[in-house]
Amino acid sequence: MDSTLLAVILGISLPFVGTTLGAATVLFLPNGLKANAQKLMLGFASGVMLAASIWSLILPAMALAQERGQIPWIPASIGFLLGILFLLALDLIIPHLHIHADKPEGMRAGFSRTTMLFLAITLHNLPEGMAVGVVFAGALSGEVSLPLSAGIALAIGIALQNIPEGAIISMPLASAGKTRKHAFIMGTSSGLVEPIGAVLAIFLASLVVPALPYILCFAAGAMVYVVVEELIPEIQTGTHTYLGTIGMSLGFVLMLILDTAL
Repeated sequence: MDSTLLAVILGISLPFVGTTLGAATVLFLPNGLKANAQKLMLGFASGVMLAASIWSLILPAMALAQERGQIPWIPASIGFLLGILFLLALDLIIPHLHIHADKPEGMRAGFSRTTMLFLAITLHNLPEGMAVGVVFAGALSGEVSLPLSAGIALAIGIALQNIPEGAIISMPLASAGKTRKHAFIMGTSSGLVEPIGAVLAIFLASLVVPALPYILCFAAGAMVYVVVEELIPEIQTGTHTYLGTIGMSLGFVLMLILDTAL
């Protein structure tokens, strides 16, 4: 198999593997994760996603726009805002329930609590898959100074943050009445949207290469929306909120190292 194709397949699969490993903890930790551990892990996920948005998406997009003689902040700003609006629209339309919430969001539907939890998780994972896909699309296009290793670095970072995220996903499903096996399957299935989103992003970017700076920043906007709308509020509830800040700092620095070292 061609090494480039192998790298792409590996890269778009890694986030799903991370989600699966995290979801598997429901099989071995029947009492679930402590609240402080959840804050630390959600903070870590936030840091990874914020750093990835900057180093893997926005900065390469602005560099590409400048190389093409464009004003760099124009495609960056437009793409970023479109990504925010896209996730906002999905948030308002798709019925879903956040992990620690009692009231569902989105359009009214007769779905069960576990189904709406699953939809919230899937909505969260979509921009992560898109982000991995557009970075690989940029590397494959040769239009932007992004090596394949940049896509691998982003995939590793998201896979690492998906491990605690997968655990935080499957545990509430088990607490909601599902068997641990069923909770594991649902937690794992929520990660399927990531490789699907990655493949769709690669395909879309290959069709509209001139729009690549916009697409890169679109993915960044979608990821930042998830961080600000979902993750940060979670880590700022209750006591010991500093744990979320510590986790965010660690995740941000790890992604910074991965992106520059690889």
